[in-house]
Amino acid sequence: MKKILFSAYSLDVGGIETALVTLLKYLVKEYEITLVLEKKQGIFLKDLPKEIKIITYSPSTIKFMPIRKVINLFKQLKFKIRYKNKFDFAADFATYSMPASFTARVASKNNTIWIHNNYMNFYDDDIIKYRKFFKSLKIENFKKIVFVSDLDKKVFIAQFPELTKNTVVCNNLIDFEKIQKFSNEEIEEKRESIPTFINVGRHDEKQKKISRIIDATEKLNKQGYKFKVILVGKGTATKQYEQVIKEKGLDNIKMLGAKKNPYPYFKISDAFLLSSQFEGYPVVFVESQILGLPIITTDVSDSKKDIQGKYGLVVENSEKGVYKGMKEFLDKGIKTLKFDPEKFNEDIIEKIRSIIND
Repeated sequence: MKKILFSAYSLDVGGIETALVTLLKYLVKEYEITLVLEKKQGIFLKDLPKEIKIITYSPSTIKFMPIRKVINLFKQLKFKIRYKNKFDFAADFATYSMPASFTARVASKNNTIWIHNNYMNFYDDDIIKYRKFFKSLKIENFKKIVFVSDLDKKVFIAQFPELTKNTVVCNNLIDFEKIQKFSNEEIEEKRESIPTFINVGRHDEKQKKISRIIDATEKLNKQGYKFKVILVGKGTATKQYEQVIKEKGLDNIKMLGAKKNPYPYFKISDAFLLSSQFEGYPVVFVESQILGLPIITTDVSDSKKDIQGKYGLVVENSEKGVYKGMKEFLDKGIKTLKFDPEKFNEDIIEKIRSIIND
């Protein structure tokens, strides 16, 4: 049995963490897996199969730089002595984590890094910062660079054309049976007789732009529409959203906080609403498709290719776009195709096997 290693930051609630746990649950049937975490924490820890070995690699955060550098050099040396090229395959699954990049590169020459987002958006289209970020990850030393969307790959290749041959596009695997099962869990919230929109995600205004939903809701309320919005998640902007909702008197927006199992809330909703400024490839797209929920999304990632005219509506990437999408759904609804999750997973599994075994 081949020995493989995955590196990540933690297993807290999040799209990347959900995708990682789902992937590891599948791969553990075929490979001996070690998971390296920068922080051994998160509610998904208990969901990992017991066969997976967990180790931690956490750089020192001591403020005095000379001491911090010495400690971290010692930690790097210790990791290299113990794990250098000891695995048949290694992957950095948390793009933003420098330690995850280091451990994956050290653990195997057959290494891969997953890119879950369009980092040009994170750096406000600053090409110098974008290139510096990927150079700091030593991106050129990865045998394979996996993107979860065609758009992210195209943006990357425009800046690193010399690495084109290393790039692959592969969506995240989805545990559709778990999603279907967990969606039937009993919750206190009940379906109402009015249309209900749901948004599930981290409350980060720069990326997720939940303020667009709040502003669009206020406008639609003034026009006499009757509907409800459910916000599932938390983050740095949660208190800001709560305050604005209270000040505007938007009683039809309900903030439920983070939920380990958000799927029953999909079941009491009528449409998924994604207001983001940018995304890698939203896991919630596939989750919504599995549960038969129409999607209203801003023009992010591969939404025009995968969602428009099939599973929902793609709108302008703005508050105006979110408003128009919500209004169109309230006026006439959205028809969607039937999604085949088994075929979706089969295609991904075939790609991942080829990446690992190359």
